[in-house]
Amino acid sequence: MISNRLFYFVLLACGFTALLGVILVPLMDIDASQYASISREMLDNKSYLQLFDQGHDYLDKPPMLFWLSAISMKLLGVYDWSYRLPSFLFAMLAVYATYQFALLFYRKEIAQLSAMVLAGSQALFLVTHDVRCDTMLMGWVAFSLWQMAAWYQTNHWKHFLLAFIAIAGGMMTKGPIALMVPVFGLVPHFILRREWKRLFRWEYLLGAVLIAILLVPMSMGLYQQFDQHPGKLINGVAIQSGLRFYYWTQSFGRYTGENVFNEMNHFTFLLENMFWSFLPWIFFFLIGLVLALKEIISKKFRLAANEEWITTGGFIITYCILARSQAQLPHYIFVVFPLAAVITAKFLYRLLYTDGLMKWRKPLLIFHSVIFALLWVAVIALMALPFKEVPVYVVILAVSCLLFFFRFLFYKPRQFPVLLTVSLYTVLGVNIFLTTNFYPNLLQYQLGNVAGKFIHDHAIPKDKISLYGVKTGRSLSFYGQRLFTEKKSVLDFEAADVVLTSKDSSAVFQRSFPKMKRMLEGNHFGVSILTLPFLNPATREKELAKYVIIDLDGKF
Repeated sequence: MISNRLFYFVLLACGFTALLGVILVPLMDIDASQYASISREMLDNKSYLQLFDQGHDYLDKPPMLFWLSAISMKLLGVYDWSYRLPSFLFAMLAVYATYQFALLFYRKEIAQLSAMVLAGSQALFLVTHDVRCDTMLMGWVAFSLWQMAAWYQTNHWKHFLLAFIAIAGGMMTKGPIALMVPVFGLVPHFILRREWKRLFRWEYLLGAVLIAILLVPMSMGLYQQFDQHPGKLINGVAIQSGLRFYYWTQSFGRYTGENVFNEMNHFTFLLENMFWSFLPWIFFFLIGLVLALKEIISKKFRLAANEEWITTGGFIITYCILARSQAQLPHYIFVVFPLAAVITAKFLYRLLYTDGLMKWRKPLLIFHSVIFALLWVAVIALMALPFKEVPVYVVILAVSCLLFFFRFLFYKPRQFPVLLTVSLYTVLGVNIFLTTNFYPNLLQYQLGNVAGKFIHDHAIPKDKISLYGVKTGRSLSFYGQRLFTEKKSVLDFEAADVVLTSKDSSAVFQRSFPKMKRMLEGNHFGVSILTLPFLNPATREKELAKYVIIDLDGKF
């Protein structure tokens, strides 16, 4: 019912849209640029077991993202796209693994819908350019669930080995959550199917040994860096054991109070953020989740041999565990978006390809049409208003896309349901406009990438560059490809130095170095948290901090 040609076209369109973000969008402070800077620092120092951030000990995240990104930059050069490439590939792995997992339990159309839902979710477009550990984690976890399910069905050892290798890879990406999600999915699945013996197979011990062996290099690095040197301060807290921090405090300490972070800890926080991160599918998912719960209750909590509860149980339990944490961020829930994609696909198939929910089609189409039309209006506004650098033809193109959106509503395609058409058309179109026009212009107001690229492109001697009285973010060290030192007094500078400082401070240097030359003047704003006064060109000037790069002797 869904042709292979159409299926592959949708996946290629989603992959192409995500790849545009990988290539065109500069790194954004805070997390993405920090991880990129750590990866570049690892490459420079060749310190692959002990992690450093701006020369200081780093303990927050495991090394997998940094390892793979450093290798990518070693092979392809130090670029933002080469840093992101491994994460992009893992996102594509998550899509493929989700398709293969769904194919084990459902008909091909549901597997195809599962892959398209995940590939066409807003989260996937976001985390392939604003890269975090969760991008790789999603791939590892989706792959491990597919391989575990395949092992239970076939008993082939290759699936067993690949599953536990993937779990270990996920643990080296973001910790024990990579082990817990498969457990949260599989245990209720076996209980509902009354397959008690599967809960106590001897092979699990072998899998645990395999995981332990694969974790040895990372554990050695933690032991050498922290356990052999107890008392190092991380976030103001003395660390006595890096191993304990990684295997306990960072994850389970969020429930015991041992973790120092305490933010966004109300139970509905992750769900609230899913209303943007799982667009355009969030309402289909919520209805599908409710129907899945209703169905299992009607069956008196018993599954047939050909049914699965890995997706629904895995999502619900993981959500409840994460939502009880004392520290949450929106991307924490992304790890179970492959499971959410299958739940959504099951509902979409019932809605669009069977007659069982036919009466729901028109109301859902009208509801989503209003939401999607508003999104297109928002895109037109973002193209037309905030940045004069956006060409007029882009605004005209955005308006044309809105008109085509209405055409899709009234001239229904033959091969693809109109609801799927407008959903994918909207999410792809919106992200193409954002990644090609909005984000690149927005990030011209981020000091680090602009100043760092200027320093690198103009071959300014980096050992002569120092900072004075300015906060730059990690993007400066990545794009400048160096850790720049900060000096506290104007008296510490010499005539041969180049200074990155605030525009207000340039007058101080002018008095001491009358021959100084201004090489670059720019505007800075913390773009990770946008405000209406910044987006409004008429009020933007008051929101900006001015910075300059000055050559003190004026000879460069």
